[in-house]
Amino acid sequence: MFRGVAQLNLDAKGRMAIPAKYRDEILSSGYEKVVVTADPSKCLLIYPMPAWEPIEQKFNNLGLDERSRNLQRLIIGMASDVDMDGTGRILIPAPLREFAGLNKEVALVGQGAKFELWDAAQWKFRITNTTFDGGDIPPELKGFSL
Repeated sequence: MFRGVAQLNLDAKGRMAIPAKYRDEILSSGYEKVVVTADPSKCLLIYPMPAWEPIEQKFNNLGLDERSRNLQRLIIGMASDVDMDGTGRILIPAPLREFAGLNKEVALVGQGAKFELWDAAQWKFRITNTTFDGGDIPPELKGFSL
């Protein structure tokens, strides 16, 4: 289970070190590979391979309507298998870095079974400007209390 935010840097080649607490969890699955793909909100999604496989199956079983096909093109079409090197770094492919507007400073955000990877400035903007006034709360969270 991945949770929390880590402020990280991409090196000049687009590599990023996965923090040790997450790296150990990824490696405990028996895989040294993750899948990095695009998200419609202009961030990247990073899945350990075992978490990715059912997602890919669901997308491959979607209907043929244009909206589903467009989502398949983005999520499956942009997906890249990425190996973790011996020091726990992954290379974020250039087309994905460009898609998400990633520069040197990034935010790796735990989202349960996956991560979101944001340009640090975009992440700060999103968090700073997120409010849940009145009717902004999704219906399934009505009455939910922390």
